[in-house]
Amino acid sequence: MLITIDNQAAYCYTGGKAFNPELPTVVFIHGAQNDHSVWALQSRYFAHHGFSVLALDLPGHGRSKGAALSSVAAMATWLLAVLDAAGVSSAMLVGHSMGSLIALEACSQAPTRASKLALLACAYPMKVSDTLLNAARDEEQSAIDMVNIWSHSSIAHKPSCPGPGFSVMGSSQRLMQRISQINPEKVFFTDFSACNNYANGEQAALAVACPTLFLLARKDMMTPIKASSGLSKAITQSKISIIEDCGHSMMTEQADAVLSELLSFARG
Repeated sequence: MLITIDNQAAYCYTGGKAFNPELPTVVFIHGAQNDHSVWALQSRYFAHHGFSVLALDLPGHGRSKGAALSSVAAMATWLLAVLDAAGVSSAMLVGHSMGSLIALEACSQAPTRASKLALLACAYPMKVSDTLLNAARDEEQSAIDMVNIWSHSSIAHKPSCPGPGFSVMGSSQRLMQRISQINPEKVFFTDFSACNNYANGEQAALAVACPTLFLLARKDMMTPIKASSGLSKAITQSKISIIEDCGHSMMTEQADAVLSELLSFARG
């Protein structure tokens, strides 16, 4: 589904079903140098089991036009504009990594718009090392390689992946390379800088009044489990769930486990 935000086309994948704002809505928000496709299994399942789905491509990513936004606050404001344009009064916000900060900030900017909040691979502060920031700016392929290695717990696919011969790491790398091809304006550096500079996490957490799930991965080297402890303690209605044998790229590495956790939370 294409909608227009600030005179630019914004793409939202609806899971193979026509979007219906009368149904409970789940909004999926991807992380740095990614697009809606990282939510392929989860978004499609929700769409075919009683929910309406908006799996977003952030500006400058995937099929959404315009420049990549330079701050988490601006991305959150854009997300709320998407909800307005789609006729959604409130939704369950599901964000991964950078997307988790966007979901958190959107909930802070407009608390009544989030019915539930699911923060996957979340950390605050989400600091990015100088080495990785510089690589994203000057040697983007090196940054892609580093993040791809650090985001997976092993080179082997897990049982919930599509099938024998499927490469979780290979597909992740190709997606990040594709983002660079369709938008050569250093999207990775822009995204990482936004994460690194975000400073409103504590205040945003205190403003959250809806049930919140922290879905974390035991072997996550990008956003370790302990890095979300401050936020989880600040949010009154929060719960923590940990997926074993999984790294940062949990939606593809342990797709079924992520789906099960999100579905239980949405229906609970």
